Amino acid sequence: MHIIVLIKQVPNTTAVKLDPQTGNLLREGIASIINPDDRHALEAAVQLKETHAAKVTVLSMGPLQAIDAISEAMGMGADNAVLLSDRAFAGADTWATSYTLGRAIQAIGDYSLVLAGRQAIDGDTAQVGPQVAEFLAIPQVTCVSKIETLASDHLVVRREVEVGYERIHCRLPALLTVIRDMNKPRHPDMARLLRACREKAPIKIWNAADIGVTTADIGLDGSLTHVIKTFAPKLERQVEILKGDTETITRELVDRLHSQNLI
Repeated sequence: MHIIVLIKQVPNTTAVKLDPQTGNLLREGIASIINPDDRHALEAAVQLKETHAAKVTVLSMGPLQAIDAISEAMGMGADNAVLLSDRAFAGADTWATSYTLGRAIQAIGDYSLVLAGRQAIDGDTAQVGPQVAEFLAIPQVTCVSKIETLASDHLVVRREVEVGYERIHCRLPALLTVIRDMNKPRHPDMARLLRACREKAPIKIWNAADIGVTTADIGLDGSLTHVIKTFAPKLERQVEILKGDTETITRELVDRLHSQNLI
């Protein structure tokens, strides 16, 4: 069995700030990490590797610095990795990103399962996983908290919903997006991590030509949506103190709330 795990290197959003003039993220001096949900997807894949003798390939798209995230993934137990890195990929929205990842998965080939985190903390769209599944024309299950059964041609998973969970039978190949309740990701094994960092691990770097895509379909040119402006909302609070006896204050407060259609 071959499992492909989609991971993304993201800025640690707890320390990210916006440039007030341009609206762009200020990434200088901000540490990059593996997207937290993707770590749970990787842990799930490694656990399946240990119990089902599976092979795990990590796939990511980003600049060459994303090799750090891939090296960490190799340290956690991935067997192979592919980094999609090309200037032509820059500026991609979720549509162009999903198309690019889908073409890369087709180029890798021979897979039974694709795992991804539910969403990335730098975008919070939760769109890439489902869109990749649609591009590949394979079944998908989102918000998976447990893989109960895995066979050669199907699996049974638990999908969390607002008031409980659903148990879903799904044929393979399929794509699952997982949530953080699924497991506790392990720390990278030091020997494997050092091997990856010393460029001895089987990590491939592919460009647009390697997956057979044209610039019109990827990156900014292939994106169906464009961000016009990014800004942090300004929080302004106005406080007014009502004075007088209890009856007067109560009447005035009720009148104010009624005038603003709050009651």
